[in-house]
Amino acid sequence: MKIFTFLVGVLILNLTISGCITDKIDDNEAKQPDEYEWVDDGELVIVTYDVYGLTDEMLENFENESGYEISLLKLDDAGSVLDHLLQHKGQQVADIAIGLDNTYLQTAIDNNVLWEHNAILQNISESALLPYDGPLAAPFDQGYICLNYDSDIVDGVNYTVPESLWELTEEVWNGKVAIPSPETSSPGRAFMTATTDYFSTDSDNETEWTDWWSAMSLNDVIITTGWSEAYETRYTGGYGEWTDGYVGDAHIVVSYCHSPGVESWYNGNWTKSAALDIPKASFHQVEYAAALEGGNLDSASAFIEYLLSPEVNSKMPIENSMYSALEGYDLPEENGYLFHSVVPSEPAVVSSTTIANNMEEWLEMWNKAMVDA
Repeated sequence: MKIFTFLVGVLILNLTISGCITDKIDDNEAKQPDEYEWVDDGELVIVTYDVYGLTDEMLENFENESGYEISLLKLDDAGSVLDHLLQHKGQQVADIAIGLDNTYLQTAIDNNVLWEHNAILQNISESALLPYDGPLAAPFDQGYICLNYDSDIVDGVNYTVPESLWELTEEVWNGKVAIPSPETSSPGRAFMTATTDYFSTDSDNETEWTDWWSAMSLNDVIITTGWSEAYETRYTGGYGEWTDGYVGDAHIVVSYCHSPGVESWYNGNWTKSAALDIPKASFHQVEYAAALEGGNLDSASAFIEYLLSPEVNSKMPIENSMYSALEGYDLPEENGYLFHSVVPSEPAVVSSTTIANNMEEWLEMWNKAMVDA
């Protein structure tokens, strides 16, 4: 079967791709499963961003095994996916959403745009179920977002490895830290969320989280629209130096704690990047697949079950550069992937409900802190 792919650019007036729509669109009660009505039309329309794990081979295998024909509706990022779901509430044009993470999921749940799937899932890891353990979404990958540093430069001689976030506001780090914007990037959004927890319990300085962001703004922090620009274009410690448009002016960047492992995997067991494990300065990100209200529940549930099967999900570290959501599947040991990856000792703890209830205000506070600094 042929896989039809539509690359969609979305312009939504008054709604940014930050996914900062935290108020419910209306007061409609969520339908119960026995009230669902759908037509099994033999198709599966997936709304997603560029999730690398959705390879052509993987999609074609599902088509061949299930008989469903797949169409991909590709948006910019997880925030764009959420905005799409909210804008099409009651007139959904897709059957399944793939890529909402735990900083976006609760908003989708609160707005009743998801349906309970009927996939039979087994062996989901306890860590993947921590942010959300319910029938409205299934975790398919996970990872920790944290600061990475270039160990060739941040070597204890040229630069000292920071032991707190507040150290990054010092003059030595002026213009040397790149962070994706929380308004337009899910890693940036997750890192900002971590700072709300970090500065609520920090012992190194009595400060509000917004005070730190203001200080970072005054210290010429590099704010990028997305992860790719921060990591590939600005960061000196990754593979970006071999890509077009490379700038290389940041020695610290927000990425994943296992990004150095990915670097090592593709670079013959060598990397100069390292994860910075500062307590409360990392965030456990889980990405989900969810059946959409009004969509083909049969095909969506079949795909969720397929996505969480061992033969597919065990490949997430290679195909999607993320941890599997299944118990018993770690990162590969080959080429230093596992060795150079870090599981944070004390990640930030912020519930999905807290995130959904506060995200719009947090983004406003973040923007004000950056502009008024």
